[in-house]
Amino acid sequence: MTSLDGRVAIITGAGRGIGREHALLFASLGARVVVNDRGGTNDGSGSDDGPAEEVVAEIRDAGGEAVASNDDVADWSGAHDLVRTAVDAYGDLDILVNNAGILRDRTIVNMTEDEWDDVVTVHMKGHFAPTHHAAVYWRQEHKAERAKRRNLVHTSSTSGLFANPGQGNYGAAKSGIATFSQIAAKELSRYDVVSNCIAPGARTRLTLATPGLEDIIAPKDSGFDEWDPANISPVVAYLSSERCAFNGATFFVQGGVVKRVDPWAMGDSVEQDEKWTIDTLADALETYADDT
Repeated sequence: MTSLDGRVAIITGAGRGIGREHALLFASLGARVVVNDRGGTNDGSGSDDGPAEEVVAEIRDAGGEAVASNDDVADWSGAHDLVRTAVDAYGDLDILVNNAGILRDRTIVNMTEDEWDDVVTVHMKGHFAPTHHAAVYWRQEHKAERAKRRNLVHTSSTSGLFANPGQGNYGAAKSGIATFSQIAAKELSRYDVVSNCIAPGARTRLTLATPGLEDIIAPKDSGFDEWDPANISPVVAYLSSERCAFNGATFFVQGGVVKRVDPWAMGDSVEQDEKWTIDTLADALETYADDT
């Protein structure tokens, strides 16, 4: 059995939805969990200590170990304090699951500057800042000859990988997160850190707020609930384990389906040994334009 017994994990956005399910499963597998959540609304406004505290109470009632954090993961000092919370509470940090996010959907022509900035900041900086501070700690531990397997798991989205109209801010950030995970995998492997990414499909506050999805993802009266957010967590637990055999991979996860997503790859090409003219280039390229 793949276990997280004794490992210390930070899970951001863990007060509700997918993050909450991660926290509960991690604790049931023996991890000591820092449950991080600002407790804001879908669009990131406001804050509430309640969601994180409630998950911590649920874990402790079941015999697990957890502490709450309300640090803002998109704030540099807040992300630093989050990492310190894990180290101060449990003496180490083995796992960082970057999950927190918000939505402010709008078409490009209607989107405001704040709607763009806020979503990109929460997702992109909210992944980068905790990763930076965790990586600094792990480098220090490696140099002090206390190296061991550490795990990063990032949260992308099909909106980022496959381009969902109306989510230019969210999709761009989520696409960036998948690339960021690959870069982290290459940079941090020297410290025995693996970095992987998921693109989950599940019923959450954010997906329920997406027009057209509410009826599709509503729970059914019977049978397997493919949209249950708890379906995502076993994949994240595996990617957070010492057994994890992947580094730099991205997985689509929905229900019982787990698909590895291929990274950007070169496609069709036209080539010649001299500078192109516009007309000759157009003629050459347009032979496969219909394929797009």
